[in-house]
Amino acid sequence: MLKLYGGARSRASIVHWYLEELGVPYEFVMLDMAAGAHLQPDYLAINPIGKVPAIVDGDLKLWESGAILLYLSEKYGQPASLEQRAEYAQWSLFANATLGPGIFMEATREKETPRLLKPLNDRLSQHSYLMGEEFTVADVAVGSMLAYIPMMLKMGYEDYPAIQAYVQRLVGRPAFQKTIGARSS
Repeated sequence: MLKLYGGARSRASIVHWYLEELGVPYEFVMLDMAAGAHLQPDYLAINPIGKVPAIVDGDLKLWESGAILLYLSEKYGQPASLEQRAEYAQWSLFANATLGPGIFMEATREKETPRLLKPLNDRLSQHSYLMGEEFTVADVAVGSMLAYIPMMLKMGYEDYPAIQAYVQRLVGRPAFQKTIGARSS
């Protein structure tokens, strides 16, 4: 059975959410990060960097939330064309390398917020989800970041009504409520 390793208040919750969306059987191994469980030899054999999340699926040991999401999508998600998989990768990389740092880093927030959120708002004013009318792994990658912004920064989406509606659709999903939503309440 697939194992997901994570810690309290970690990016493992994003992978946890997607596993619930997929309905894949898994075991969630909660590491006591404060006690240094992520720095013990057993865990370092899974992720030598000592960060979470990480998964073990058969012989595969994989870490980095974006890579894990893409792997799960490929193995357990809906069949997708090469072009769709490239878009999934694009959105996952955007979430982790552009959106997150742009908004969560205080030094860049003021400049980057409108630059990043306006095009997202425009896209989401035309579609229910990032890639159209169907929920995909792209929504987990980007949507989790967008859901965290109001939780962590006390910042709203008043100027971005399509993003606000999108985030409400995402946080209302049963799998979100069971995972990320259960931790934020």
